Amino acid sequence: MTALGLWGIAADTPDRTAVVDPDGRSVGYGELAAMADRYGRGLQAMGLRPGDAVVLMLPNGVEMVALHFAAQQTGLYTVAVNWHLVGPEVAYILADSGAKAFFAHERFAEVARAAVEEAGFPESGRFAVGSGSSSGVPGFRPLAELGADEPAGRPDERTLGAPMLYTSGTTGRPKGVRRPLTGADPDDAPGTAIWFFSIFGLAPHDGHVHLCGSPLYHTAVLNFVTISIQLGHTAVLMDRWDPAEMLRLIERHRVTHSHMVPTQFVRLLALPEQVRTRHDLSSLRTVIHGAAPCPQEVKRRMLDWWGPVVVEYYAATEGGGTTIMAEDWLRKPGSVGLPWPGSVVKVLDEQGAELPPGEPGLVYLRMGTSSFSYHRDEEKTRAARVGDLFTLGDVGHLDADGYLFLHDRKADMIIVNGVNVYPAEIEGELAAHPKVADVAVFGVPHPESGEEIKAVVQPVDGAEPGDALTAELLGFAAARLARYKLPRSVDYVDELPRDPNGKLYKRRLREQYAPA
Repeated sequence: MTALGLWGIAADTPDRTAVVDPDGRSVGYGELAAMADRYGRGLQAMGLRPGDAVVLMLPNGVEMVALHFAAQQTGLYTVAVNWHLVGPEVAYILADSGAKAFFAHERFAEVARAAVEEAGFPESGRFAVGSGSSSGVPGFRPLAELGADEPAGRPDERTLGAPMLYTSGTTGRPKGVRRPLTGADPDDAPGTAIWFFSIFGLAPHDGHVHLCGSPLYHTAVLNFVTISIQLGHTAVLMDRWDPAEMLRLIERHRVTHSHMVPTQFVRLLALPEQVRTRHDLSSLRTVIHGAAPCPQEVKRRMLDWWGPVVVEYYAATEGGGTTIMAEDWLRKPGSVGLPWPGSVVKVLDEQGAELPPGEPGLVYLRMGTSSFSYHRDEEKTRAARVGDLFTLGDVGHLDADGYLFLHDRKADMIIVNGVNVYPAEIEGELAAHPKVADVAVFGVPHPESGEEIKAVVQPVDGAEPGDALTAELLGFAAARLARYKLPRSVDYVDELPRDPNGKLYKRRLREQYAPA
């Protein structure tokens, strides 16, 4: 039987390509496993033990992948940070996760420095990836020092770790989704990984090559890369996604599968005809998309171009989901599919009663007996549950055949280029400005990014609404929020619509810009 898992494949065929770095360098399974072993030994020498957390703020590259596997084999929680965040946001995650080590790239040196200073993070746990012999980040040690003085071989204590994923909290602050460690052997390719890929028609050692064009800090993106490697599929990494470059890489590496978001489809379709037809894309077998609703016309055009290889899924960080293959989608356009094997999908009313086919309500999920909790937010954990089911707050319905159709995403969540943006966090920062009496933030339709962020502000008495105030507010927010969270436009009103109890009727505002 052909070996599975990073270390099993490394032992059998060490020269087999595991990763193609964005610079074009091929890294074999043996080299990748050795890197993960060295980093794992280094983390244990620092005193990290199973259940501790490490934070990674790194671009796509072999270092990010090796550190993830190092943490996975030493029982650590891996927190992959969105590198668009600003210093205070990263500092919050460092503190909230209880991280014992922080890895940053020199590209993000300014943010990394601000984060460790605000969080009071110890220098002994700071490491940086740089292009030269130095770390590239003042006050950080070069990554090459981690484990360099340890004896060769695997870490002394090996037990399977887990990703710790951050999602929104009730106050707008992100909350970590932390699953109990299983105690499994890291050498074993997880059966759940084989099962998950089988949903999309992907099997171990079946000649697949995965192309990763999105940042590895996204949950699904990291999962697809690491599972691909575990099952013997080469992972080709892009640093910054570009539509024409993606087509070139598909032809160059005979790519068979990728994970994408609808915004990337839009940009591919916008390429000139001579660019779109220049490359041989016949190797493609499965192109998986999710994370945001895909306009039906966009999906039809992709199916016309690439053929019946486009697969859609709807899933939650917390567990559970649905999938729909191309042929089924053409029969039921707009659907996100049937539940995964072992997954339960139900639509319930506000009292928790199950609704009949065609009736819209809140979508609830469950994946087997999987359990999770929001780190340090038991209230959010309880609020999301009905029995052993949980909801993301999405509204949808099931048809008579059990196919799920989504009517809307979370009531307030904004999705920009496939990335979740939570208005409460933005509102909280803008409300801190002395010229803001009240503020509402929501998404409005955008033809390419799906949605863009709109802020409606009620200024304090005496503050003059207009371009000058908008520039002042956006400048204020830019120092406190990542750029992708900044409103693209600001409108002004005399008073926001609230009921006597203070509840904001945000739907009334939204409907002014996107009538039902």
